[in-house]
Amino acid sequence: MPGHFEALPGGGAAVALDDVEISIIRSLAVQLLELIGPGPAGDAPEDPLAELFTEGPSEPPADPVLRRLFPDAYGDPEGAPDPRRAEEEKAYAAEFRRYTENDLRAGKRDNALAVIRSLDALTPAGDGGAVLELSTEDSRCWLSALNDLRLAIGSRLEITEEDDTDALYRLPDEDPRKPMVMAYLWLGSLQETLVSTLLP
Repeated sequence: MPGHFEALPGGGAAVALDDVEISIIRSLAVQLLELIGPGPAGDAPEDPLAELFTEGPSEPPADPVLRRLFPDAYGDPEGAPDPRRAEEEKAYAAEFRRYTENDLRAGKRDNALAVIRSLDALTPAGDGGAVLELSTEDSRCWLSALNDLRLAIGSRLEITEEDDTDALYRLPDEDPRKPMVMAYLWLGSLQETLVSTLLP
């Protein structure tokens, strides 16, 4: 179990984490929450039906990490835009974003909060670490949050292809990106083993 998730009998997953690992994941989840931003709680209408139809932004975020977390729904993000359809796709993307981004942000916030709360609820073991046990539902929240964290870090590291990841393994220890790279690779390992616990 150390360093990777294992399936629990009856569903769910468990992983042994030391204090440093707990601190890193919690810190990254908090930073993700800060990046996504607060929900519309303060200025939301009191009428739940009206809140359901509250419109979100129609323009893509300026921050490249947020653009990666909330990409346009139309167009090929990696291909050359078709000039004949560019304006039409931009209009469709803006309309789609207006009605979906608030919910997407809320879901990502909920997943990051689930990670923080489950880490805060851990009971330390004698060696300073703890065993994190997740229900199947909590595992799904963690899986989504780990994916978002990797997307965020990958965006900061400008990872766009698998070849970029291979190059990261060869970074010298003195490279200032090395700690972020190590976190990216470690979160990927956690994500992969968590996925395997959810497979039938």
